[in-house]
Amino acid sequence: MTLRKTFSLLATLSLLAACNGEQEPGMSAPGKSEVGYITLKVEPVPQTLDLRGRVVAYATAEVRPQVAGIVRKIGFIEGREVNQGDVLYEIDDAKFKAAYAAAAATLKKAEAATAGAQNTYDRNKALSDRNAVSAQTLEDAESSLLQAQASEEAAKADLETARINLDNATIRAPIGGMIGVSAVSVGALVTENQTEALATIRQINPVYVDLADTSANLLRIRGEIDSGRLERESDAALPVTLKLENGVSYKDKGEFSLADMVVGQTTGTFTVRTSFPNNERVLIPGMFVSASLEMGTLANAFRVPQRAVTRGDDGKAMVYLVTADGKAEQREIVTNGSIDNDWVVTDGVKTGDKLIIDGFQKISNGSEVVPVEAKIDENGVVKQDLTPQADEKQEAAP
Repeated sequence: MTLRKTFSLLATLSLLAACNGEQEPGMSAPGKSEVGYITLKVEPVPQTLDLRGRVVAYATAEVRPQVAGIVRKIGFIEGREVNQGDVLYEIDDAKFKAAYAAAAATLKKAEAATAGAQNTYDRNKALSDRNAVSAQTLEDAESSLLQAQASEEAAKADLETARINLDNATIRAPIGGMIGVSAVSVGALVTENQTEALATIRQINPVYVDLADTSANLLRIRGEIDSGRLERESDAALPVTLKLENGVSYKDKGEFSLADMVVGQTTGTFTVRTSFPNNERVLIPGMFVSASLEMGTLANAFRVPQRAVTRGDDGKAMVYLVTADGKAEQREIVTNGSIDNDWVVTDGVKTGDKLIIDGFQKISNGSEVVPVEAKIDENGVVKQDLTPQADEKQEAAP
């Protein structure tokens, strides 16, 4: 092909393109940026409160001896479950048995003395009625009887103390649960109410999960409930879901137990206590977890993809919308938590707004744009469909 024919062909193609007045499919108009958008619609959105916390045993008992002596026997296996009342330790009880026998003998002696004093008083009382003895003799007999009765009561108390000490030589589990490592072995000397616990029992089915929340967040939620934006059944228990340290969701749901009505002066936080079943012993006291409390439903809210939200220098959340005249408008929004890959927006947008979710990196407030409807999957990936735009251009071609 000659050079003249080549120039002639190029000129012809340029003329045809100018006459048709169109551009290649997918090309933006000069000076305009192509953006992907989705149309917003209001919907009820569940309101959750995401908090971090620790697992806490439902009950904890530190086992300590109440009498002194040598440990004769250990009746449990470390790290296993024990039931309330199970024998944990046996202390040599020979001296306690002897003390009990001595107290029992003292009581019998006191009872005999009381019986003798009673007979003396009864005899003198009968004689006094016939004026056979003096009033002083009767008073002395009554005083001796009262002293004998008091000695008998003291002897009964001593016997009860000896019985308690004898019983305490056998240390039993105060609660049921998992018992830890024993701090002593057979032959060790233990003392009454010593500082170091012999072992610790933790009840871990169910367990508590203590979460920390800020007082500011508490006031925000209370304001939403009072204003009617957050709808919930006042008498219904708040369900709670749990996520473990490895990111795996705990299979059983828990429920809200209580909120400590004291805010820490240094942290500004208070404790929210929840409870969970722990049949498989997955939750261990001290474990870090994250929890989501289902607070209710926001009746009029929007789910805005997180990729579409930017933050200004002041930290305020901003989005870009497509105006009716084809321009990008930057607008401030109010967020209220998140769900999956979406921010929950309660103010700043309305139903029917075209939210720019792709291409906003190339635009600024007031820029002219070419909007293309897009879709976004559950993973936050944008999928634009340019086929309708290409079909329209083919229909416009002569």
